Parts: sequence; structure tokens; C-alpha cells
Amino acid sequence: MPAAAPHLIALSEPATLLAAIVALLLAGAWRQSSRALQRLNLPNAVLGGLAAALLLWTLRRATGLDVQPGHGLRELMLLAFFASIGLSARLALLRQGGRPLALLCAVSVLAMVLQNLLGLAVAQAWGLHPFNGLLAGALSFVGGPGTALAWAQEAEAAGVPDARLVGLGSATLALMAGALLAGPAARWMILRGGLHAAAPPQAPGTQSAADAGPSQPDVSIAQAGPAELLPHPAHESLDAQALPLLRGVGLLLACVLIGRGLVAAAAAAGIVLPGFLGALLAGVLLANLGTVLPRRLALADAELPGLLALKLFLAITLMSLPLGHLGGLLAPLLVNLALQLLLVAALAWGLLFPLLGRSYDAAVATGGFVGYAVASMPVALATMRETTRLHGPAPRAMLWITLAGSFFVDLANAAVAKAFLAWPLLKLAP
Repeated sequence: MPAAAPHLIALSEPATLLAAIVALLLAGAWRQSSRALQRLNLPNAVLGGLAAALLLWTLRRATGLDVQPGHGLRELMLLAFFASIGLSARLALLRQGGRPLALLCAVSVLAMVLQNLLGLAVAQAWGLHPFNGLLAGALSFVGGPGTALAWAQEAEAAGVPDARLVGLGSATLALMAGALLAGPAARWMILRGGLHAAAPPQAPGTQSAADAGPSQPDVSIAQAGPAELLPHPAHESLDAQALPLLRGVGLLLACVLIGRGLVAAAAAAGIVLPGFLGALLAGVLLANLGTVLPRRLALADAELPGLLALKLFLAITLMSLPLGHLGGLLAPLLVNLALQLLLVAALAWGLLFPLLGRSYDAAVATGGFVGYAVASMPVALATMRETTRLHGPAPRAMLWITLAGSFFVDLANAAVAKAFLAWPLLKLAP
């Protein structure tokens, strides 16, 4: 007798938002209570979203209830997140890094191209759609879960099967591997070469780079940090406290609307531009053209709502994943992970480290490169923080990695992906 069809329950947008928030809060509590999860450095949104997806899959198997989150809010969160990336892209700052930064950016682009080619080879060997190979490459390893799922959404809309599962599986495995391997890789290079930090002379009472940690380059780029730098004195009114958040949300919404115009203009010219890339380009335009305005835009205010948008997008997207289909993809994903790790190790040790001069700063920067080339920029910064805590400050390496990883790799990754999509083999249906 055939099994009864599952009973569909479609969550409203408010219910979806509440479920995502609960998943994030529970994941945060779970992570704080587990040292193993803290060492893996998986984002709360990934932990919570995967746990919710597993719960919904179990509920469907046990009771036949198919709970589906809403999608409208997810789209807006995706656009807002990419707009925040664009708003952080101050292209003039790239000049501060000099030749080492140029070399780091060049090796990063080479890594993206080779990662995509490797992913395509694995997809072809397993008979998967070619675009899934692109998702198993730089879109997941350099881009992280947010970028991978954004492109996977476009792919599934064009009829590519299992795109979200491939993107999520690749990005999750990459996050875990990068968190585990980036730090040991940097320490191995330092100890093998007998390298030491060359701390500059320091005025009495000033704070060292090691004490300050990697947040200093972030602040120089954004002119302010996210949540921890928002003013919260006891005497300040709630209205005044809300102003930075309102400015940030307004900037993101402006980028979303401008991005839609860019997407429409590109379509009129015969160019297919995903909606999230339109929002990203709008953010880049505002960040770099806004400097000529009589009053500077408060771009740093967009960081906190942009980060929140990313967390909600990931949680909502992961909740709706069909985990029952993941088993058949596990073998190619693991093979792809092993090959990608070998590729990044060869580029880091055999190319980038010598190009940067085999110095202490070169070793720290190479560890950061492994962090964001395999996992994400937060993993890179966490790796460098721990390395400099143990072995001494590396301010130049912090500058190089922050400038390259904060926005250059995101823009370059999108450009490389679009270049690959120009191949007839990878072109998506309109």
C-alpha cells in the first residue's frame, strides 16, 4: 500500500522569523556549553539551522507533517547581507597594503579559479550537474555558507537539482576543516622556520598589537565596529541609541532598491545579474561614491543589521533543507574536501609563503589565507588572533589579511563565478 502523502504546513513569515530567532538563541547556548563546538568555530546560524532542519526532517518521517518555512523574508535578508558587504568595500584602502597585499590578492584569485576547476572535475566524475561543481569550489570554500546558499538558490530556480545541499554540505565541511587546520598550519610554518615577531619600539603606556588583536584593522576600515561600538550610556535616550540602527537599515534598503535597478538595467542589456550581486554592486557604489557627498554616509552603521541579516538568512535557508537527500552526496563532498585541502596547502606553502618572504608576518598571513580560502574570514581572524597571542604581534599580516579578506575576496569571488558562468557548460537557464 503506498505511503500517505505528507501533510504540508506552510509557516507564515512572522512564524518563520520566530523559528529562526529561536534556532539562533538555542545554538548560541549550545555552543557556549560545548568546548568542541567552540573549537570548530561553526557559526550559530549554521548550528541552529541544521538542528532545526534535522528536527523538521525527523518530524516528517515520524508523523508525516511537512513543515515548510516562508521564503519572502529570506530573500530580503539575502539582499541586505550582500549590500552590507558592498558597503564595506572601500577600494582606496587597498593601496595601504602595497606589494604584499597585491600578491595575496593575486594568489587568492588563482585559488578561486583552481577551486572551481577542481569542483567541476569532482562533479563530472560523479555525474552531477556542472553547476554543483562550481558550488563545491570557491563559492563554498572562500565564500562560506551565505555565498554558497545564495548562488545555490539561483541554481535551483534554474532547475539544478540538489544545489542547496551541495552548497551547504561543501561550506559546512569547509568551515570545520578550516577551523581545525588553519591555526596548526601557521604554527607549523613559524616553528619549522624558527620565526619570531619583530615588535616595533613602543611608547610607554600604549597597547601592543597582540593585545589589541585583529579588531584594529577592522575598525580602521569600517571607522567603527558593529554592536560593541554602538553607544549605550545609561543617560542616553532610546531614540538616540536607535539612530545608528535606523541609519544602517536605511542604507541597506537603499542598496536593495538601487540593486534592483542595476539588475533591471543589466537584463535590458542582455546580461543576467543575480539579485544579490545587484545589491552588492549598489553597496560598492555607495561606499566609494559617497565620499564626494557634502556629508559622509555612516557606512559602519550597516554592519550590525547586515550581520543580523546573514544570520537570519542562513537559519531560514538551512531549516528548509531536504536532509533526506544528503546521503547520496556525502561521498563526492568528502572527496572534494580532501582535494580542496591539498590544493590550498600547496598554494599556501609552495607559493604564497615564499612570495611574502618566508618571514614571521608571511607565516601569520599565510595562516590567515588558509583560514579564508578554506573556511571564512572569521576563521582567518580567529586563527591570526591565536597565532599572535602565542608567538607575538604581526601588524602587517593583520593589515594584509583584513584588507584582502574583508571585501576583496567577496568581490573577486563573484567576478570569477560570473566568468565561469560564461561557459556554455555552466550557463543557467533564464
